[in-house]
Amino acid sequence: MKNRKIGVFDSGVGGLSVAQAIQKALPESEIIYKDDKQHVPYGNRDVEEIHGFVLPILRSLVDEGCEVIVVACNTVTTNLIENLREELNVPLIGMEPMVKPAATASKTGIIAVCATPRTLSSERYRWLKSEYAKEVKVLEPDCSDWPYMIETNQINHEKIANIVNNLCGQGADQIVLGCTHYHWIEELIKQMAAGRATVIQPEQPVIAQLKRVLQQLT
Repeated sequence: MKNRKIGVFDSGVGGLSVAQAIQKALPESEIIYKDDKQHVPYGNRDVEEIHGFVLPILRSLVDEGCEVIVVACNTVTTNLIENLREELNVPLIGMEPMVKPAATASKTGIIAVCATPRTLSSERYRWLKSEYAKEVKVLEPDCSDWPYMIETNQINHEKIANIVNNLCGQGADQIVLGCTHYHWIEELIKQMAAGRATVIQPEQPVIAQLKRVLQQLT
């Protein structure tokens, strides 16, 4: 696969983990990462406001020669990706909560989705649940302060442990990380949930999709 210029966008540091995973998988590619530190986090903001922030940044990635852009933000993907695809002339690859894999893998019939309020209230997320989680119970803990904790490097282990223990105590055997900020505490959550729940996030499926898109561009 020839060298490519790939854009990666997230509101803050969350998408950096995605950019690093892409660089590792496609070492010959040039990864251009952009965030929106001025307005992070997005999870409680109005959708139209988020659109106004995101579109100019994605356009700047196109102007810099990116042939494909990974929108490494569940909030933006679940609320805006279809609009953004109409407004930009390069392929956009989004990231959204892995409801289907979690529901399929669950043995207890109970899964947990850790995501921002804006992702949880989106039509896309509601569709994912109605389409793939009809047979399971979906727990949606309040993780609204996690992005700020991670962005400011003020990780409250006790607060996170309380949520993880509560989810496992309710029988959840799959914990979905539906915000790329949470990837930075993935190992911590795995340790807290060890032996009780599997923790999943979409980096590898997104990389697989990225490779498919790049092959189509050749």
